Amino acid sequence: MSRSITRTLGAVAVAAAMTVSLAACAGKKAPAGSADAGGQHKLVFGFSQVGAESGWRSANTKSIQDAAKAAGFELKFSDAQQKQENQIAAIRSFIQQKVDVIGFSPVVTTGWDTVLKEAKTAGIPVILTDRAVDTQDKTLYKTFIGSDFVKEGTSAGQWLVDTEKSATGPVNIAELEGTTGSAPAIDRKKGFEDVVLKDPKFKIIADQTGDFTRAKGKEVMEAFLKAHKDINVLFAHNDDMAVGAIQAIEEAGLKPGKDIKIVSIDGIKDAFQAMADGKIEEVVECNPLIGPQIMDLVQKIHDKQDVPDRVLSKEGVFSKDQAAAELPNRQY
Repeated sequence: MSRSITRTLGAVAVAAAMTVSLAACAGKKAPAGSADAGGQHKLVFGFSQVGAESGWRSANTKSIQDAAKAAGFELKFSDAQQKQENQIAAIRSFIQQKVDVIGFSPVVTTGWDTVLKEAKTAGIPVILTDRAVDTQDKTLYKTFIGSDFVKEGTSAGQWLVDTEKSATGPVNIAELEGTTGSAPAIDRKKGFEDVVLKDPKFKIIADQTGDFTRAKGKEVMEAFLKAHKDINVLFAHNDDMAVGAIQAIEEAGLKPGKDIKIVSIDGIKDAFQAMADGKIEEVVECNPLIGPQIMDLVQKIHDKQDVPDRVLSKEGVFSKDQAAAELPNRQY
């Protein structure tokens, strides 16, 4: 065979190999995110939010969106509208899109193992935010960032015990609970009741879910007031329900803060205003502005760095005599 023929066949072989190589590259699925100005793949974070049921939740969503933008991540955001099936569908969509990291704040604690196993099989790490899940397999998620809900309930209960330590007669309590089956509702109830029910003078005479919303809080408080004429204290699992309950109390011709003392959890502006007006006695803060902390964890997990199993958010406890001074500092 002549050298010219050999060179020709060699060129054909190289061209064919390049064609196969290009075809193989073209067959690979593109990553979920777009490229940045430098041509690098942007980290893609898929996040499923509970909903927009409260001022706290809206502030939490904004914090996550702003922090993702500041970090240069592509955020794929889904609002579950307080339905677990919507969150499960969103997580499966994130898996199909091959996002880099998945985060979600679970509507309820149970029923997540199947979809979390799907994410694990796909090699996509998961972060729990704000609320925990009930699972025996702790390898299904990398970390959980949020508040200690039991401690929040304990703080609210301890305020009541300290405030009413000189009371001799019964102290009748109405409890506005959060969404049934949700981690904050379960844990805040436990923390509060573990403290106050040690003393038999404290009696919970009414308890029902207000679903963490202002409208439902008002509706349930109206029912409480019709059924019970002797409520001394209201414990609300969040501020929005407390604000709704204040409307019901006032419409019933009673004075919140005088006829019925109120303690609640979250720390929204409206609650601080109500404290400044003397209508709420104490608010236990639950900080929603954890977006920057979440994005830090997302980056570390994506970079295969170790992260703690549990990350706590910073928060405080505020009484009505602190409300006026603190009110201008409220960002939500």
